Amino acid sequence: MNTVTKYSVSDAATLYKKSRATLYKDIKNGMLSRDHDGLIDFSELLRVYGEPFGGKQQKRIDTSPIQNMNTPEYTDKTVIELKNQIDFLKKQLEKAEDRETKANARIDTLLTLIEMKPPQAVTTFTNQKSEPNIATDPPSKPKHDGLTTPEPKENPRIPVPEHIEPEPKKRGFLSRFFLPNG
Repeated sequence: MNTVTKYSVSDAATLYKKSRATLYKDIKNGMLSRDHDGLIDFSELLRVYGEPFGGKQQKRIDTSPIQNMNTPEYTDKTVIELKNQIDFLKKQLEKAEDRETKANARIDTLLTLIEMKPPQAVTTFTNQKSEPNIATDPPSKPKHDGLTTPEPKENPRIPVPEHIEPEPKKRGFLSRFFLPNG
């Protein structure tokens, strides 16, 4: 028996005459575990694969826990698991729809508050006028909704002063010292 207690994946594959891909698959599936340093403890290898192959040992029997897919236990477990997953997904969908409804209501409220959208029939503000009823109210002048350009009113004139003093000519750096002030 070897005195080494930890093996790398390559060394363990050589010791047990398995491919590294098989060992990585067993690690990924949780059958075999590695330590924090990435090495596999010999006791783990013994637990999963048994004694390592010697020169004259018998052929090893595969003891991996693969179930036959045609057994009733497998199909019953699969059906139960799938039903549980369906129930879980239905609950998640209901929660998502509820969040979407609340978000849409919040968006509608915010749009109403910033006056981009006309208020609904039920309003919580007391100083707002109700919307005109087309059947009973006489037609009125359409309001500016911000989507079309309003008709131009008076052309406002900007007053321009009659006399504008010209700006003084700018002087360069050297002319400030050598030319008289003017």
